[in-house]
Amino acid sequence: MYDFFSTYCNWNRALIAHLSATSYFIEGTKSYHDDFLTPLITAAETFQRAEASKLFSRTPLETAESYYKLYQFNHDLLARYSQGSLNVYDSYFRTNLEKFLTAWFTTLLGEEGDKIEDFFINQEETLRRVIRDYPKAIKLIEPEYGFHFENQPDSLFAETDRFILRKVAPSEPGVKTNEKMKPVVIIPPFVLGSNILAFLPHQKKSYAHSFANRSIPTYIRTMKNIQTTEAVQTMTLEDDLQDTILFCEKVKKAHGKAVTLNGYCQGGFSALCNLLTGKLNGLVDALITCVAPMDGTRSVGLGDFLRNLPEQFNHLDYGTKTLKNGNKIADGNLMGWVYKLKSIEDSGPIATFLRDIMMLSHRNGNCCEINKTVAALNYWLQNERSDLPLSVTEMSYNSYNQSVTADGTLPISIGGSKLNFNSLKKKNFKWLLCYGESDDLVEKEVALAPLEWLDVEVTPFPKGHVAIATSWSHPDSKCSLDSVFGKEKYRGPVRFHLDLEEETKAKRK
Repeated sequence: MYDFFSTYCNWNRALIAHLSATSYFIEGTKSYHDDFLTPLITAAETFQRAEASKLFSRTPLETAESYYKLYQFNHDLLARYSQGSLNVYDSYFRTNLEKFLTAWFTTLLGEEGDKIEDFFINQEETLRRVIRDYPKAIKLIEPEYGFHFENQPDSLFAETDRFILRKVAPSEPGVKTNEKMKPVVIIPPFVLGSNILAFLPHQKKSYAHSFANRSIPTYIRTMKNIQTTEAVQTMTLEDDLQDTILFCEKVKKAHGKAVTLNGYCQGGFSALCNLLTGKLNGLVDALITCVAPMDGTRSVGLGDFLRNLPEQFNHLDYGTKTLKNGNKIADGNLMGWVYKLKSIEDSGPIATFLRDIMMLSHRNGNCCEINKTVAALNYWLQNERSDLPLSVTEMSYNSYNQSVTADGTLPISIGGSKLNFNSLKKKNFKWLLCYGESDDLVEKEVALAPLEWLDVEVTPFPKGHVAIATSWSHPDSKCSLDSVFGKEKYRGPVRFHLDLEEETKAKRK
């Protein structure tokens, strides 16, 4: 009688846990789809506004052909999304089917090990953690993530109508900035935001603090709030250049040495364009770029996505919004959504949901901890999308739609002047170009385009687009930024800058 009652209770607990897990799974599926598709509403509204102004500029036949091509494009996206989702489903259900069958036979045969109720209870707990605990952990990481300059009023060094230059204080106890050392000015990404470069300072994972913690005078340029600052909304590339000149002048005067300009992603390309004007001569004598898109037409991912988009719809108007004051800016959320769409087979909601479940599933009978790195990455993905001035967006748009010419001329001009890679040959100028070996946003070919015209020092880093700012920022990592690593003795950005400091000292002696 006892065995029957015990078995009945076990199956009853399994059924309750199964129903609860199913409820969580349905809720999670809906939640992840809603988060992914929310920008679709904005995209549809923007598309309608753009089409209203363009529709009558095309003949009915041209319009029909354009919409048919758009249908084919969307059909391809849907097919890729479906295939990617099925691939992750296959991996997820294969793993869980094996666990389920083992638990089933263990229960039926009365053997030692996880019973069927244990299997469903674990499933329920995992799904609850994904739906309830994971979002809480992401919110709770906010005080540890990023710069938080609002708590550091002394960090303000200089400002213009558009940008603020902040001095980054060391995060390591006992470290003081050596004001006599060569300074570095960091230009962060426009879309990704500056806080990704101060990922988790107190976990020793911060690109900017990797410099500051070696006593280097470290500065970072942050853009003012575009929603409330009209000068940012209407900013031109000439404005960007003039502000960079002003900041570099002030930094050089403060430390008595030329600046190392250090750009990450779009910030790297922007820094290069400013240098190619020749207006920073005497102020900047070295450049560090990390995962910077130098010729977007070489991109397999985003480049192919834009090339496959029907030509009639490959226009900035379809990613532009108009503010109440009439100024037009680029919608950062739509830009971020485009990055997801271009790799939808991996970043679709179903694939993301199932990977999160597998990440937090039980292992060896224990729950997997939600580590701070994962929480901070997701906080960044959810909260660090900024709208952009059209001039900056057009700069990136041109780079991904027009190739660098055979003589090294970029599809960008500043102040009416053409920009050419070869102009750097005439200068006593050093450049460290870093890229991610598995970067699917700015692929190796895109980052290394300048090598066709210039002899540039190159350092490859394992992993993807933000690994240099996260994994490799830790001083104990195998590719730490202040070290020399690999058989080829690659230099990290901090090591490169420190060596420049030593070379300067040697010359003075």
